[in-house]
Amino acid sequence: MVRSAFAPPRPAVLATLAVFRHGGGDPTTRLAAGEWWRATWTPDGPGTVRVRLAGGVLAVDQWGQGGPWLAARVPDLLGRSDVPADIVAVHPAVARALRQHGSVPIGRSLDLYHELLPVILAQRITGGEAVRQWRALVNRYGEPAPGPDPALRVPPAPDTLADLPSWALHRLGIERRRAATLQAVARAAAHLWGWAGLSPAACAARLVGLDGVGEWTIGSVLGPALGDPDAVAVGDFHLKNQVCWALAGEARGTDQRMLELLAPYAGQRGRVVRALLADGWRAPAYGPRRRILPMATW
Repeated sequence: MVRSAFAPPRPAVLATLAVFRHGGGDPTTRLAAGEWWRATWTPDGPGTVRVRLAGGVLAVDQWGQGGPWLAARVPDLLGRSDVPADIVAVHPAVARALRQHGSVPIGRSLDLYHELLPVILAQRITGGEAVRQWRALVNRYGEPAPGPDPALRVPPAPDTLADLPSWALHRLGIERRRAATLQAVARAAAHLWGWAGLSPAACAARLVGLDGVGEWTIGSVLGPALGDPDAVAVGDFHLKNQVCWALAGEARGTDQRMLELLAPYAGQRGRVVRALLADGWRAPAYGPRRRILPMATW
């Protein structure tokens, strides 16, 4: 274990780090009792990092070959590269949301491989099912993380994921289409480290060349991976309704209408959306909940 300490670069440390966790039972990323843990693959191998805030000072512990790489990027995770925006709120809901939540920095992990996997799992299924499948995938095909926590795991190694037969992923509820996208990302893993250093537009131009990676996936991943304050998940089942409800009082909307309403905040649309969701805006729900039948039980 190697330990370092420094003053946090911005406020709202735990709120900034919370976006990197996919569900309360995420085996790779834990946020509890004032501590944030992440175990993942890096260009140098598997690593684990723990961030603790005590007495106004951040303590960072690292383990494994990839520990130094992770520890060096803690300031990025906490929003060091995020430049506070002077947003002119033309809508009272945006003004209130930014006043309450706009001070939370947008961090970036620079780890496209890790961020892409759970986002791909969330394509075309409910959030609850995506969280369950992410947990199952990591627990079944990931590896124990370096460090003292036996429950923490790194995601499946790129070579492991790329070589899995489709039936192995089907058992986890992951159908052939999403399985093919996961494996396309795994085969491109060596390139993803370089792509994370590009501008969001240049990175998106490369990601779209991966099988099954489209507008929604790119809009969902550029925020946590690159810290893009303008990233919006176009094509999301719920987001367009939430934004249209908050900004126009329309319970159901379209992606085009959502983008029209967000146009005054071009360059900071992702920040505005994050603030609106943090402020509790949700579109009204109509009708009974649909019963979910996991594909693994078919």
